[in-house]
Amino acid sequence: MENELHSSRWENFAVSDASLSDACEAGSRIHACIADLYPFCRSLTGNENRKTLAYLQKVLPELLVKEVPSGTDVFDWTVPPEWNVTEAWLEDPSGNRIVDFAKYNLQLVSYSEPVDAKLSLDELQLHLHSLEDQPDVIPYRSTYYNRTWGFCLPHRERVELPEGEYHAVIRSSLDESGSLTYGEWYKAGETDEEFLLSCYICHPSMANDSLSGVALLTELGRWLQTQSTRYSYRIVFVPETIGAIAWLANQSMENLVKIRHGLVATCCGDKGPFTYKRSRQGEAEIDRIVEHLLATKSNHETIVEDFFPIGSDERQYCSPGFNLPVGSLMRSRYHTFPQYHTSADNLDFVTAKALGESFAAYQQVIEIAESNETYITKVPYCEPQLGRRGLYPTTGGVNARTDTMQAMMWLLNLADGRHDLLAIAQRGGVDFSVLAAAAKSCRNNGLIELANGQFIERLS
Repeated sequence: MENELHSSRWENFAVSDASLSDACEAGSRIHACIADLYPFCRSLTGNENRKTLAYLQKVLPELLVKEVPSGTDVFDWTVPPEWNVTEAWLEDPSGNRIVDFAKYNLQLVSYSEPVDAKLSLDELQLHLHSLEDQPDVIPYRSTYYNRTWGFCLPHRERVELPEGEYHAVIRSSLDESGSLTYGEWYKAGETDEEFLLSCYICHPSMANDSLSGVALLTELGRWLQTQSTRYSYRIVFVPETIGAIAWLANQSMENLVKIRHGLVATCCGDKGPFTYKRSRQGEAEIDRIVEHLLATKSNHETIVEDFFPIGSDERQYCSPGFNLPVGSLMRSRYHTFPQYHTSADNLDFVTAKALGESFAAYQQVIEIAESNETYITKVPYCEPQLGRRGLYPTTGGVNARTDTMQAMMWLLNLADGRHDLLAIAQRGGVDFSVLAAAAKSCRNNGLIELANGQFIERLS
């Protein structure tokens, strides 16, 4: 594990030597966090969600836990009753317990209503779920808005069930006086413009889908606490769909318009290629940032997809009334890997190395967002004399085509108030971090200044 984590060239993402150790340590902490949270039976609501958020508060003490009462109308939806389970099992005709929630919570259909019934095999089959094409895994199933119950088991076991009487017991509660629980963490920056980071906490024991995003954003919050930032940062830990809808319903439009960038984090721990799903806007700054980063930092082919209104909570943030600049940065996208929504999405499926790479990618997205400014040159007529400012070799014949010099020349030519640093990096094919450093030097030497809406007038 140690040698794998500290490989000088990571499999999917380029990390500088200076940040490699931090990313390796972050990957290990993220994997440990997933392992700790893996046993909890999370759902849309319930005490296991509260236990999860209480665990995260140990890392992020300023994480606020909020409750939305069941029955609350949130736009076109209503917060469901709170669901909790104390016991669930299924016995075969011989009295053998073939399903036991206490051993594996994925075997109970989420939001199953209480039952204590004796059934024939034919009657029972109506409440069983398995995957014929993956006979050795347990599927994940839910029945959030339909009052019924069920169990999940490997298809290989299901087809071997004998005829006879089965005993199904589910001791659960659906409390109309309960609530939906979500967490919200906020770090103020130099401005009140926000970077929104979102993940969902509603899945039971699945490591990549759901938990990898939860643990990654927790670690990202730990890192952000140590940074001085231009943007303010908000991380929300919500049950998928209804939780994001409830969070949005509790925000004022005045606050939502402050969101300049956003990412939904999920499926961040497998070894697949980086995948980016654009925001509904398609060309928002966050879309440009992530696409540039993947094009310049990924060691392998990446996948960039246009927005589509199916998936995770980006579809709530990007709904027509909000149309927020929120995309989703993943590894293998949901629905595209066979382990998705099954018991095979376990602690062995996610690796500390892949999680460290994903953490580094999110970290660099933030660093680009923080540094991406639009400048205007103070020397608009011909290029400035850099040598007398100590910015250009003063000895003739010296090769000036260094990365830094090329970045500086591109910057000074395109600093017209119409191109931000990201646009200059893309057009010039230069590394953004090198360009940002060149901008700092040029600004310190009085060659450029923040555009603040100004731009160079062209000759007519």
